Formats: sequence, C-alpha cells, structure tokens
Amino acid sequence: MATTQNLNALQLEILKEKAVRLRIDSVRATTEAGSGHPTSCASAADIVSVLFYAVMRFDPRNPRRTDNDVFVLSKGHAAPLLYAAWAEAGAFSPERLLSLRKIESDLEGHPTPRLPFVDVATGSLGQGLSVGVGIALDAKDLRHSGQRVYVLMGDGESAEGSAWEAAQWAGLHRLGNLCATIDINRLGQSQPTMLQHDLETYRRRWDAFGWQALPVDGHDIAALLAAYRQASDTRDRPTIVLAHTLKGKGLGAVEDDEHWHGKALDRETANKVVAELRKQLTGADAQWEPNFPADLPAGSAGSAGSGQPRAASDAKPPYEIGGKETATRKGFGDGLAALAPVDSRVVVLDGDVKNSTHTEEFEKAAPDRFIQGYIAEQNMTGMAMGMAARGRVPFVTTFACFLTRAYDFIRMTAISNLSVKFVGTHAGISIGEDGPSQMGLEDLAMMCAEPNFTVLYPSDATSAWRATWLVAEHAGPCYLRTGRPASPILYGPNEQFAIGKCKVLRKSGNDRALIVAAGVTVPEALRAYETLQEQGIPVRVIDLFSVRPIDREELIASARDAGGLVVTVEDHYEHGGIGDAVFAALAGERFRGYKLGVREIPRSGKPAELVEKFGIDHRRIVSAVQSAIA
Repeated sequence: MATTQNLNALQLEILKEKAVRLRIDSVRATTEAGSGHPTSCASAADIVSVLFYAVMRFDPRNPRRTDNDVFVLSKGHAAPLLYAAWAEAGAFSPERLLSLRKIESDLEGHPTPRLPFVDVATGSLGQGLSVGVGIALDAKDLRHSGQRVYVLMGDGESAEGSAWEAAQWAGLHRLGNLCATIDINRLGQSQPTMLQHDLETYRRRWDAFGWQALPVDGHDIAALLAAYRQASDTRDRPTIVLAHTLKGKGLGAVEDDEHWHGKALDRETANKVVAELRKQLTGADAQWEPNFPADLPAGSAGSAGSGQPRAASDAKPPYEIGGKETATRKGFGDGLAALAPVDSRVVVLDGDVKNSTHTEEFEKAAPDRFIQGYIAEQNMTGMAMGMAARGRVPFVTTFACFLTRAYDFIRMTAISNLSVKFVGTHAGISIGEDGPSQMGLEDLAMMCAEPNFTVLYPSDATSAWRATWLVAEHAGPCYLRTGRPASPILYGPNEQFAIGKCKVLRKSGNDRALIVAAGVTVPEALRAYETLQEQGIPVRVIDLFSVRPIDREELIASARDAGGLVVTVEDHYEHGGIGDAVFAALAGERFRGYKLGVREIPRSGKPAELVEKFGIDHRRIVSAVQSAIA
C-alpha cells in the first residue's frame, strides 16, 4: 500500500482481514505452545494491522535496512502478534509460528534480537518507549533521516516511572518522528489497570508532557488510519495514540474477561474461535503489497547495526609516570574527548553530572553527539539501548551508585547483547565526605552478574584513558569503573592494556604472597609491598584491571609462584567484587585466600580516613600478609 490517503473500501477490507489473520495466528501459536498471551495480542491486532500494512514503510525481506521505519513492541508479552505481523508481511512462513516458545525456535515467549526484526529484547515492561526515543533521536538529529519510529505499549506499563522519564524527554526535544500507541484494553494481569478506560485522563497527562495525544477506538481501522496520518503530519512534537480496546477482542467468551491474562486457549476452544474468525475472511488481504521506503530501491542492502569503523589514530594518554596525580574519571574524560574526532559512532549520554564525570570534555569536542539525559537514569539507558541497536556506540555515564536505578535496563542490555558502554564514576568509599548513599559499593557485583558484560577497573589515569578506547572498540556491553580522588600515575603513555589481561607490577623469584588489587587499592598495595620488602617478605603485586574477563592464566601462575597465598583488596563490598572474581578464577587450585573489602555500611569522612577505617589501606594489607604467613 503506497499511501494511507484516501483508502478505498478494498484497502480497508484488506486491513480488517489482516487483523483477523493476526488474531488467528496468535491463538494457534499460543495454543500449540500451551502458554502465552493471546488476549493481549487480540486487543492490539487492529493497531498492528494498520501500522504494518498501511502506515509503516519497510522491506519485510530485509528487516535491517537502515531506511525502514521501526516498530518497537514494548508490551513484549504480545510477542505472538509481532511474529504473526512479520509472517503475514512475508518475512517468513506463517507455519513457523507454531514453533512459538519451543526450545529450538527463535520465536521466544518475549522477543529478543535473535530475530532480525527485533532491535532490543523486551518483556520487562516500561522500557520500549525509551528505546524508541533513542532510535528516533538518532534518526532525526544524527542521521537526518526520514525514518519514523512506532512504539506499541500496554496500558499497565504506563504505571512505570521509566515511561514518564521517556515521555518528558521526548516532549522536551520535540521528536516529531516518534509515534507511540497505548493499547488501553483496561485489564492488567491480576486486576483492572489504574485508569481502565478513562482516556480523557490519559489524554491530559500526555498533553502535559508535550505530546500530541489522540484518543481513538482501537478497533476502528479508519479511525486508526486517521490518527496515524495526523501523527505523520505533525513534525514539532511526538504523538501518542490512545487506543480504546478490549482484551481478547474477537476471541469469543474470553473477550473483556479479566481472568484471561497470560492463558492459552485449550484446543477445543481455540478451534471454535479460529473457525468463527475464519468466517470473516474473503481472501482480499492477498492483494496487499509492501510499502517500501522511498530512500533506497526495493531490495537494496543496508544494515542498521553496521556502524562506522573507527579511523586509525596515534593519540596517546597525556600522562607521565610520577607526574601530577590525576583521577581515573579525568583519564576517562580525556580519553573520551580524544576518541570523539576519530570515531563518529560514539555518542555520550550523561545524567546531569558532566562536570564530575568529565564528559563535558567530549561535549566540547563533539557537541552534536553529547546528549543530556538529566536525572533519569532509566530513560538514559533505554535511549542508549535504542541507539546501540542502530549502530551507535553509546557511553552512559553517571556516578556508579546511580546506575542501580537503571539496573533492570542494564539487565535487558545484556540480554540484547548491545554495545552500550556504562561508566560509573565516584565508586567506593574513597569518594569521601558525601557518605554511603553516594558510594557505589555494589556495582562490580551488579555488572559481573550479567551475561556478555566486559568489566574494566583502571587504577590510574593512563589505564582509564586506554580502557575508554578498549571498550569503545569492543563489541557488546561494557562497564568501566572509575574513581573520584586523584591517584598517582603508574603507567607511561606508551603502556598497552588489553581486555582479559592484568598487570604484574612487582615480582621476584621467591615471593611468599600474591596481592591482587584494582583501582584506588593498587597504590595501597604498592605501599604495602615496600613495607613488606623492608621486613624481608617478598610479595607479588597485580593490578587486576580486567575484572571480566579475568586473566586466569596469570593469576594461577602468580598464585603458584607465591606459594598459594593470595590476598585481594578492593574498594567495594566484600561480596561480589574482585575477591570473588579472583577466587573463582583460582577454583581447582590449592591456595589460601584472604579478602579485604568493605564489610559494613560506611560513613562520611575524608578518603584516607575511610580507606583506613574500613580496612582496605596498606597497613591492613601488610597485616593480612603477616598473619597469613605466621
């Protein structure tokens, strides 16, 4: 269908029949699987039919074309509807829908990017709108593309705070290429939703956030077409289509029944429902043709995730061993600024702390690729997910402790295996007087728990600069942990670092213990080394640097050379940090391990006082080694 203007009766009939087929396919797939959400699919079938078969411009045979309009299913439990829509468009055979939720099938219970038409894993509700905002921002302001982004939300998820973080950001930035739809079917999982069918309250709320809000009957094809036409004609603000629907629409007795969330129809009921639905089909929908994008010839190649490779550069960290002490957060900021002119894929999203994270250095170098996320860490992460899905390399930066606000999004970043680079500054008790609420002390445990994550923890400005470039080049999600206090420069500008490798800073042929440190505890470990040397106790010191993947080979060799005595020291809670990572790497070896970490909720104080009080300073390291040897 080339246009939504002046649709004739045949074209309206095509869209109605496509909606019926989407309901049939959703019922058949979930009944075959024995689980799923057919009623949640049925309520949105007319919406999806209009979007896929009249409104959106896309090549169903090439879902990754850069000029395709984008559809984001935020209500991920309606996955069968998404799969049915692509199958009906010709992306794959509809019979494949019957493999839904089977272990050998990529048609999973909630969508993941194993499928070429899925940008980001969804199913944890309240995330899709932020993802859509990121994609729309990239298309509008960075690629200057005519691409439009459509997000389908559920009414239940509109209770999530992250949805309103996204709403206010998109409204502020007037993303006219973004159109979201809420499937307001009134019913949640266990009871009716907050507003049920009160569309006027929905309208007032979204209007207050700067959106064009269009209430509509979500089962009226012509009304939906008119709403989406109005959305495409509105360029100065995003549009929200508020679709009044019935859960289970068209599925017989279960229609608008609040006890049918997440339940597949039994075969007998499903057969009856499908038989009734098929009576509405005349075969008119066979005449549908794709609405290809205008920017490229139909069938041409193009990948949304191909990105632009980084150009070669001779840039080096500007620090010298023994030079002015510099915080690792500053090393990160300087490295990021140096990266700006040589890698146009890189964008930076900062949570209103750019003068502390030093991302303002990147803003000076590439202002068009710096995005102020404000104090809304969930939306900031969701936007980065959307941008990463379209080939960008986004850095998400804030204090390490505040990344906990976005952890659900971080988890979905890992499931999606997106190349989002998280940078947590002001980590640990060494930040000083701000107190425990500002001290990121669980961030390593959080990030290392997620699949696909690379976690780096530099100890000086040089290694932080290098780490910034390493994570930018590395495919997949990464976490870079940096600190607030100025630290000694331990490495010169020519020192090379690698993901998965540590640095052995001190060693001898007769070491009696291995000390493994990272970040701010590396200088403490080196001070402990000097004291122990004076006492005639040779020890080996490792700067871990790469927490995940970890340098297991070097750790095992060094632990053996040190007689099996290993002491770890970290500015992190004792559980889940570098101690656990090191000891896990040594599993199967004969060794004695001693973990020094923060074992209680800390308090305000000067950095040096806190490091000493909570047992991660050089004196405690010396004591631990002495006690272990004795």
